[in-house]
Order: sequence, then C-alpha cells, then structure tokens
Amino acid sequence: MKYNEIIGLMQEMTKAGLSKILIEKEDFKLILEKDGVKTSEPDLASDVKEARPNINDAKSAEIKPLDSQKEITEEKTDNKDSKDIDQYKKIVAPMVGTFYAKPAPDKPPYVQVGDKVKKGQIVCIIEAMKLMNEIESDVDGEIVECLVENEQMVEYGQPLFLVK
Repeated sequence: MKYNEIIGLMQEMTKAGLSKILIEKEDFKLILEKDGVKTSEPDLASDVKEARPNINDAKSAEIKPLDSQKEITEEKTDNKDSKDIDQYKKIVAPMVGTFYAKPAPDKPPYVQVGDKVKKGQIVCIIEAMKLMNEIESDVDGEIVECLVENEQMVEYGQPLFLVK
C-alpha cells in the first residue's frame, strides 16, 4: 500500500467513527487503530489464515452514511447566529488530527477569546499519528471565538479560530 492510500483509510476511518481497521493480504497485514498505527511483518504462507467474519462476534452499531454526517456538521455550523463567520479572518487546521488548546492538561490554553495574536504565534496543537504539531497563527488580530472543543477531532481546512 502507498502512503496516500493509508492516509485516505485513516481519514475515512475517522469520518465513519471506526476505532480499528484490519487489512490482510497474502504478503502483508495492516492494522489501523485509533490509538495509532500498528503494522506487522509479512506472515509466512503457512501462518496465513483466511479471514472469515463471525456473525456472532459482531457488535451491533448504528452506522450512518457519510452524507448524514455531513448534514449534521453543516447544521452545527449554520446555527452560529451569534457571529457572522464570513466577516472574520480564520485560523484553519492544516491537517487532520486531534485539537488541543493547551500544551499540557495542567497548563493554561495558548490563546483565549479576547487575546491578541500575531502572525507566527502558537495558538494550539494538533496531534496527528502520535506527533504533536504546534499550529501557528497566519494572521494578526484578536481571537473572537474558538470554534472547536479541546480534544475534538478536526479536519484539514476546518476553521479553528475566528480573528478580527
């Protein structure tokens, strides 16, 4: 598998709300878990077992189509009647990952509503594949609103902060 295919699987896994995916072929085995990516060495032909789903082991879960998920997300965004989002500059997520407002649980947030930010100032962290990526502001101004909750999954290009 190519790197881009694995990243695509991870994004689809997050969108679908799955915590684990197992892909097994003759020459490799790939396990993606929400806690990280685990891979194993190619199995010998004698060790390869045919994967057969066991209906009795299946857990019942409600699976929503991606279109329904998109509608829910759009509804949340549309309900922001307190501020017209288009009139502000936005700081957006440069990657898919988990948003963290603080450098550590016992530390204060990088920025809060009302704080002045300068271009290049760290405003949050996005964890992607167990790597903590410091996200810098690409605009100068004042934080008007934080659009995501701490430890929330964010998508590439998703607005994180509104700045005036």
